[in-house]
Amino acid sequence: MIVISDMMGTLTTGSPVIGLVDWIRHNQSKTQAQLYMLSIGPSYFLAKLGVMDWQKWAQGVMINSLGLIREATPEKMKLVGEWAVEHNLWHKRREDVISRLINHKTHGAQVYIASSVVEPFIEPFARRIGVQTIGSAVEYKNGRVRVAGDLVAQERKIGEVLSRLGVERVDFAYGDTIQDVPLLEHAAHPVAVYPDDRLRAHALKRSWEILEDRQAAK
Repeated sequence: MIVISDMMGTLTTGSPVIGLVDWIRHNQSKTQAQLYMLSIGPSYFLAKLGVMDWQKWAQGVMINSLGLIREATPEKMKLVGEWAVEHNLWHKRREDVISRLINHKTHGAQVYIASSVVEPFIEPFARRIGVQTIGSAVEYKNGRVRVAGDLVAQERKIGEVLSRLGVERVDFAYGDTIQDVPLLEHAAHPVAVYPDDRLRAHALKRSWEILEDRQAAK
């Protein structure tokens, strides 16, 4: 059995960017961290208001924030990723969804986190659950780190999953936004996790399982 889960919004409500900036604040430059947060403030509010697409905004900020890291190396990125997970992403994890993944793994499933987030930020999170990762690769040049190629998102995400695992469908898939529909449609059992309004409507129409805190949803 193969189980695939999105990460952001599905397994955690945290932010890899906030985690990265927090590392910058504590290990590189408080001023640099403060200036960066001020610089993204206006676009953040536009995205929250729906003037800009929230998912695309968040992905763009993640890509740009990598430029904050000075003298980047794979070893340093491991430290940054571990910091981001420990101080933000894991702290804000969705324990109910993670319990499902652990249960799948206990019963012998191959479990993967598939996300547009860069690999160094997924790997420390995945290790805490004992699952594997399919994320956006990074590359290093002249002391800088950047995304290598396109993000593993939407159609490319399911394309990477099917290609890497050599299958045409998976057994379970978990996602939280309309961008996860290509992944969910390739699962025998799709699960909409704390879905946004568009995914909720899609899930209800398709009779997909919806997982959320029922009290909070009222």
